Amino acid sequence: MIILGVTIGVLVVLFVGLAVARKVDGDSTNFLVAGRSLALPLSAAGLMGQAVDSNATLGNTDLSASLGFWAGASLPLGLGICLLLTGIFFAKPMNRMGLLSLPDFYRIKYGRGVELAASILMIFSFCILLAGNLVAGGFLFERFLGTSYTVGVLLIVGVVLAYTITGGMFSDAYTAFIQMVITVIGSAALLIWVGVRFGITVPEGMGPFDLGQLTDPAQGATINWATLVALGIGDIVAIDFMQRIFSARSPETARRACFVGAAGTAIVGIPYALVALSTGAIFGDTPTDGPVLFALLEGYAPAFLTILVLSAIVAASCSTANGVILGTACVAVRNIAGLEQQAAPAGGRDPLLRRVRVTMPLVVGIAVFFALRVPETGILLTLAFDLMLAGLVVPFVLGHWWPSRITTAAAVAAIAVGVVVRMVLFAMTPVFYGVENSLLYVPNDLIGPAFDGWPTFIAPVLSLLAFVAVALLAPRREGATVPAAPAVA
Repeated sequence: MIILGVTIGVLVVLFVGLAVARKVDGDSTNFLVAGRSLALPLSAAGLMGQAVDSNATLGNTDLSASLGFWAGASLPLGLGICLLLTGIFFAKPMNRMGLLSLPDFYRIKYGRGVELAASILMIFSFCILLAGNLVAGGFLFERFLGTSYTVGVLLIVGVVLAYTITGGMFSDAYTAFIQMVITVIGSAALLIWVGVRFGITVPEGMGPFDLGQLTDPAQGATINWATLVALGIGDIVAIDFMQRIFSARSPETARRACFVGAAGTAIVGIPYALVALSTGAIFGDTPTDGPVLFALLEGYAPAFLTILVLSAIVAASCSTANGVILGTACVAVRNIAGLEQQAAPAGGRDPLLRRVRVTMPLVVGIAVFFALRVPETGILLTLAFDLMLAGLVVPFVLGHWWPSRITTAAAVAAIAVGVVVRMVLFAMTPVFYGVENSLLYVPNDLIGPAFDGWPTFIAPVLSLLAFVAVALLAPRREGATVPAAPAVA
């Protein structure tokens, strides 16, 4: 029954995604940014769908159950803060620019070289993010469908790729709306059921009002703040978020969609964290195998609730994954390969549209590698945006707010210093956000586990100092502050 229920939910999303694919009509603008036509409900659902992913649900519950409310809730709350800041400062100007991808901004402000550097970093980071969502799908299908973890990862990839490769942003927007309705209902139903059946039980020192989690390093304060900063600021330069901002029908729609998405992300994320806190009392001394939420659903929840919540998790994974696949493939073709948008030949297809579709399976292949190499949820989400925070946030923010002093050299310095420092510190730190660094650790006697979290703050600060120092050495820019934007008609 559970398998059938989840399968029906997946098939409904797949059907809707394929049904709206006709709106693309062979045009890359329709495919990549939905013809810049999305109204508030679809824009907000798309932004919320990118924030509420499996990292912010499964990763949230695992971390909350073991380390406290702020360890887990920092994932969705950090993403909500990102949407709030984006709505206040960046949504309207970015929508007005009429871009097709976020690296277009770096080309317009800093030139082709910086565009390439930003694009490579974005693709690497977002393949990691996509991997985190595939991990959740792999665990889910392994646990409830009886497949292997690897087969589960491939199944979720196949579903998402099927409708993303055909309908692009239109499929993403319409399926995200359905997926977010399922997700909101699922999180609310789970919280109500746990509260009625078991009561919400908060272990001492682990609740939302136990602020030692935000003030005492011994209680994880450094890591919790690092998570909030990495997601709340680093996610501002997320290609999937910005792709949805570009797709909104007006700057004001983009701004409002950010605010609605921020509220929705908190509404979904907080219940998962509260439920996770109660699992200790529910399970008692019984050890759990795999994600905490799966153990709760499998061992205690009625079938209808299990179907609803699992469908919500699959929906969240698919919603984020299709946006990441679309945005990353666009960056690879448009900003790395340098293929500009151009009119399709008579009787032919838009070359940009065709090549983006061909590139999508390659993006998925890289993400599958990461998912099989590091089968974790929350760590992959945070790693992706930690790198973005370290290298790309400073040139992005100052490109908006310090136009008289920005230079290509300053952007290059900021990206190089931020990324190199972050990767060196990552390789030297034995744990990453409380999880063993099994991805890239170089044994050393200089840095121990207590240093965990601090690299998140150090790298962007040094990136900012590098940018400012180089910018101040250059002459002040006079007249026009940016080169003309390339045609994106």
